[in-house]
Amino acid sequence: MPQHSSSADSSRLKAVLGPTNTGKTHLAIERLCAHSSGAIGFPLRLLAREVYDKVCPIKGPGQVALITGEEKIEPKTARYLLCTVEAMPVGADLAFVALDEAQLAADRERGHIFTDRLLHARGREETMLLGSATLEPLVKALLPRAEVVSRPRFSTLSHSGARKLSRIPPRSAIVAFSAEQVYAVAEMLRRFRGGAAVVMGALSPETRNRQVALYQSGEVDYLVATDAIGMGLNLDIDHVAFAGLSKFDGQRQRRLTTAEMAQIAGRAGRHQRDGTFGTLAGSGSHDAGFTPEEVYAIEEHRFPPLTRLFWREPEPDCSSIESLLADLSRPPVRPELAPAPEAIDLAVLRRLAEDADLLAGLRGQAQVARLWDVCRLPDFRQHGAEVHARFVARLWQDLRSGMLGGDYVAAAIAQLDNPAGDIDTLQMRIAAIRSWAYIAQRPDWVLARDEMAARARAAEARLSDALHARLTERFVNRRTSVLMKKVGTDAALLPVALVGDEVQVDREPIGVLAGFRFRIDPATRLADRKMLLAAAERHLPALRAARAEQLIAALGESHSAVSLTGSSLVWECEPVAQLVSGRTLLAPRLALDPALAGVELRLRQRLTTALERWLEGALAPLEPLRAIEMAASDPAAGPDLRAFLIRLVETGGMLERHGSVLDRLSKEQRDYLRKLGVRVGALDVFVPAMLKSPALAAWGTLQVARGSRVATAVPGMPPVLALPATAALPPGYRRLGPQAARIDIAEKLLRAAHGVRAAAGNKTFVLDPALAISTGLATVGYAQLLGLAGFKPIMPRPLRKGEFGPPQPPRWRWVPLRREVEPSRAAPDTAGAGNAFAALVELLR
Repeated sequence: MPQHSSSADSSRLKAVLGPTNTGKTHLAIERLCAHSSGAIGFPLRLLAREVYDKVCPIKGPGQVALITGEEKIEPKTARYLLCTVEAMPVGADLAFVALDEAQLAADRERGHIFTDRLLHARGREETMLLGSATLEPLVKALLPRAEVVSRPRFSTLSHSGARKLSRIPPRSAIVAFSAEQVYAVAEMLRRFRGGAAVVMGALSPETRNRQVALYQSGEVDYLVATDAIGMGLNLDIDHVAFAGLSKFDGQRQRRLTTAEMAQIAGRAGRHQRDGTFGTLAGSGSHDAGFTPEEVYAIEEHRFPPLTRLFWREPEPDCSSIESLLADLSRPPVRPELAPAPEAIDLAVLRRLAEDADLLAGLRGQAQVARLWDVCRLPDFRQHGAEVHARFVARLWQDLRSGMLGGDYVAAAIAQLDNPAGDIDTLQMRIAAIRSWAYIAQRPDWVLARDEMAARARAAEARLSDALHARLTERFVNRRTSVLMKKVGTDAALLPVALVGDEVQVDREPIGVLAGFRFRIDPATRLADRKMLLAAAERHLPALRAARAEQLIAALGESHSAVSLTGSSLVWECEPVAQLVSGRTLLAPRLALDPALAGVELRLRQRLTTALERWLEGALAPLEPLRAIEMAASDPAAGPDLRAFLIRLVETGGMLERHGSVLDRLSKEQRDYLRKLGVRVGALDVFVPAMLKSPALAAWGTLQVARGSRVATAVPGMPPVLALPATAALPPGYRRLGPQAARIDIAEKLLRAAHGVRAAAGNKTFVLDPALAISTGLATVGYAQLLGLAGFKPIMPRPLRKGEFGPPQPPRWRWVPLRREVEPSRAAPDTAGAGNAFAALVELLR
């Protein structure tokens, strides 16, 4: 029984683990788009659709596929696949593969599927596993070559105790664990707070998205949800209140684990905004509040690690029903894996296997495999194994002799396509239509598959619209606000004033004008917000125009009025413009902040001109690079020199000599390099002016503007600095053991060594380390630098017994470097020379 994939063994395998709100999914999307092809497996169709909608604008609809059990969008040219975990193409030849929420391998119902993908789904170049930190010990045990990366939560999550429903702050989610409790809480919020959006696992993805949009838009300030909120929903929630701390898990009523509590509580806070969690007082729940141990675990993200993952044979033997059941019941051989509890598909198969009449005439591997495929139809209606088995049995009777006719499937869909009825009725119809959407996606089950799948999707969309309307009617009160009664529908009648940076409407603060951006006060009442914002928007263009005039005047008076932070031009701690890629690397464009879109065109043009003039001065330290860029555009320079100059510009005026075309340049071309301010050293080619802090800071800004990640320049650019092995090498430095030397200092030391060599002629010579030590470079680093430049030590004869005298320093000889060998990898002799270097270091100490 294979436990690990043998394919793609040379690919990079990374496990990115951490709590919620750590940007793991965003990282996976970035890596997917960076490869030539790839797939991501998600635990929910909702998540797969959300990421599909993000990747399509980046790669184009023809390059991206959505593959779930109920919905398939598969262009023939698709190279990027967004799937549910069940629909992941495990054996596909893809450059990148990621598995989201990998800790669900410990889930009782679907865990074996996640375990199979964790063990076998591999990308040709890179594989990424995303999940909770509790998975780390099992990843290390099952996948010893995996690189584990821990992602900390960006914001703080803190416990705020128990609160009554009337004291729950706006932008909160109340989490309950039954539909009855969800409805009761939502009804109370409608009565006292204007309404709430409702999110439950039984809702279709479309209805869930519509309800989430109701909350995100600010039309309601509260969200009532089941634990379905814990996964796949990115919401602006400040506080999560638990209406209870226990749930029925399909077998028994039990208290939530700390990891489950944290998964739900972690919805509070977004990116770097902190969040809180607590319980709902007076909810009628018999659960005690959070224990101190649970609070500590949730706030500090410390949970007991998973001890075993559920496993089931992913490719069972379908030669007979008996062998199929035996394979699906076989235990794993690894101690880290546990037999999966009987999932509903296996329970259905066992019930069908007991019906001799139903399976009469079942022969051959193909028929058994087809029966197993039918048994794996998901129980969208959540009716349990007994009821679901009857539905599957009827489906198998229709499929065993062929395919389902289009008229039969169309009639079944039409019977469910009825938007009338209450919330529960519509939920049941949507669950049933999802079963038919799944059936219609199978090309070997349904005739006219594409037409039937489209009908099922259209029926689900209509039912989802009706369910959203019923939920909104029942749980949202769109009553007219007090301010609407006061001034009618014309928001312009409300007085607006700017007091400092604070924007006030009818003497009530609704936000601040920070720079040119208007930020809403989160404490503004929902009932008033739309009216107040409408009034403020009528006056904001004039306020922004006045600020634009202030900025133009400030730029004329002082160059320090604006600063560069990353690729943003910042005024009074707020971004006013962004650098974006321009015609060339050294000529970026300025994009004004979108908040200035409402300012009059001529004023925007004046502001742009003033900012461009300021930017020209800020990028003045890059003039040496501009001269090189101009020389690179001269056809008379020749193709080799032009290519060299272009590469020198692209690397910020610093280029390792190995691998460059320098050795192909003529003496005249090298003289031209010197006139341009380029210095050719033994190991590096560089522009000395680019080794200064202002020049490196300006270069780093341009790199950020083009979307590149660069190491931060070192302030002051000291000659030598300590550099741990795990730290990124700063620009302008060469790594030498536990230190890094500025490349011009390294070349200075090598020039001195070559001077001693030249004076010695063809004889060996002694090198004094005093100059290196005076720069702060340790003898270990100095010895490594000499070795990189071709200097070889010759250790003196050790003193014989009875001889006395001071130890003699080693002598050196120089061997010209072969330029086809990379200096940084051309380490000196690893046997005798290596021992000589060690003795040299000890001697020089």
